[in-house]
Amino acid sequence: MNDIADAAGVTKPVLYQHFASKRELFLELLADVASRLRAAVRDAAASSASDGPRAQVEAGFAAWFNWVDANRDGFTVLFDSEVRRDPEFAEQAAKVQRQMADTVAEFIVAEGLESERRRLLAYGIVGLGESTCRRWLEKEIDLDADELAVQVAGLAWSGLRGLSPN
Repeated sequence: MNDIADAAGVTKPVLYQHFASKRELFLELLADVASRLRAAVRDAAASSASDGPRAQVEAGFAAWFNWVDANRDGFTVLFDSEVRRDPEFAEQAAKVQRQMADTVAEFIVAEGLESERRRLLAYGIVGLGESTCRRWLEKEIDLDADELAVQVAGLAWSGLRGLSPN
């Protein structure tokens, strides 16, 4: 807590006025980081709506990968396997995935496709983004976030364009 207080430019007692414990602070941090990632993806996909669904997919992935590139620690906080070992942190991480899937599901449009099925497919898209980011960061692959987005969006789009209610 000393390091956090120093970084925030406040004293430790001031920090404890807002957060009862490190645990509470970490849970709040998870929620804040998740909110920023979700907003980046949602806003990018929504702003490219006039360019069509393929552009929305690419814009969403570009926003995700650029956000991760600029916020590597934030990505680690959200998706690190250590976080998922603690039940309370794991629930927050699962909540992040649910919220991301809900955000992505809004953009999956296929005539006759039920909302629950759209949401299930959205989890696949979220998993694709998460696992791609994890590998990209672990191996420090020299690939620009926008270039990566084009490739991953192409992969996702190939599947999304073939959706049917069956």
